Amino acid sequence: MRQPGAGSGRGQRTCNGRPPAVPSVVAVSSDALAATSGRELSNALRGTYTAFGASGFGFASWASRIPQVRAHLHLSPAALGLLLLTIAAGAVLALPLSGTVVHHLGSRRTVTAMSLVLAGAVAVAAIGYSLSSIPLVALGLAFAGYANGTWDVAMNVQGAVVERLLRRSVMSRFHAGFSLGTVAGALVGAVMVALHVPVTVHLLAAAVLIACAVPWGAAGFVHDGAGTYEQHVGASRRSALAAWREPRTVLIGLLVLAFAFAEGTGNDWVSLAVISGYRAPAAVGTLAYAVFLAAMTLGRWSGPQLLDRYGRVRVLRALTALGTAGALLFVFAPAAPLAFAGAVLWGAGASLGFPVGMSAGADEPRYAAGRVSVVASIAYCAFLAGPPSIGFLGNHFGVLHALVVVPVLFALAALLSGVAAPLTAPAGDHGDGGPVPSAAVRAPLDD
Repeated sequence: MRQPGAGSGRGQRTCNGRPPAVPSVVAVSSDALAATSGRELSNALRGTYTAFGASGFGFASWASRIPQVRAHLHLSPAALGLLLLTIAAGAVLALPLSGTVVHHLGSRRTVTAMSLVLAGAVAVAAIGYSLSSIPLVALGLAFAGYANGTWDVAMNVQGAVVERLLRRSVMSRFHAGFSLGTVAGALVGAVMVALHVPVTVHLLAAAVLIACAVPWGAAGFVHDGAGTYEQHVGASRRSALAAWREPRTVLIGLLVLAFAFAEGTGNDWVSLAVISGYRAPAAVGTLAYAVFLAAMTLGRWSGPQLLDRYGRVRVLRALTALGTAGALLFVFAPAAPLAFAGAVLWGAGASLGFPVGMSAGADEPRYAAGRVSVVASIAYCAFLAGPPSIGFLGNHFGVLHALVVVPVLFALAALLSGVAAPLTAPAGDHGDGGPVPSAAVRAPLDD
């Protein structure tokens, strides 16, 4: 086996884009890979899917009962918007510090602890609903947002570890698991509404399920440094907050922000744009949203094959072109059926930006927690700025035409796609390969 640092070092880059003066990257060794058994990796894979799916399920469980919460608490649209903003506010407060938390606790303990906090927060919101207490509901939602923001970073760090051990670009499938979790949560919510199950009972049951399932899944997580060796054993364990000073990490955050804006705008406005812009019935608008979600989920599930074959940068650039064409077709189509085709292309184009950004932020395992938290912190600004900005433009130009902002964001993503190239690439790959740091360590995983 080649020794660490052997060879010319072709393809190696630091986060600033320059060859390292002293070897400091974290690589995957065949010995370390073999030390992780097939059973351990299988448990980690299952646990990561559980964490992503449960996160989506928890979000959709709450979202599915928003109409009943609004009616019960007698909230105006503006008051409801402020209540929902507490979730985003909690997440935004959590994300800048989440890297430090994961850095010290590890992804396993962080996901376990935050899933319990989230379950407790949902229970508080459920009790607040039963007591008709808006402040108590808001408190529960704020803590739920805080827990989910930290949980998000931790499960992406573990996803990057599993991806590295598998030597396949599977992060997008974990995010597809989140999407499937939201679908499951929405379907269960619809059944609960149809059966007239009280909101409090529904949310308490969801909280109990999350509190049981996620710690069970997280117990199978592998150590965040599994499958790696450090070329410089004495390297300092710098603060996770140092990632905020890295140009590459910040640019990855902006890349993911552009994709997140395109994704979030589709989630928030596709249905309404079809109804108001194409004078379609409400059911048709809902169907357009379902088509958008299906295209995005399918794109994430197909991601590993595309990324492993063509590399991150080429795939992202192709998807930005696809998303731009889809969003333009959606806005300017002469009839609703063509708008549906645009929604499909738009959803597919937005599908891989977030998961690829998480993988790129976690390229060096030692610094993964801090970098992923920075990327997520920047990206989540899109979920705060997106709805009000589109709403403001919609008041002046109509919701449908306000969506021309989306192609602009896709264009920005295309310009930034190059920063997602792996820090260390196989020889001859020019930094555009999958997650494997070096061709010298592509030993088969010991089953």
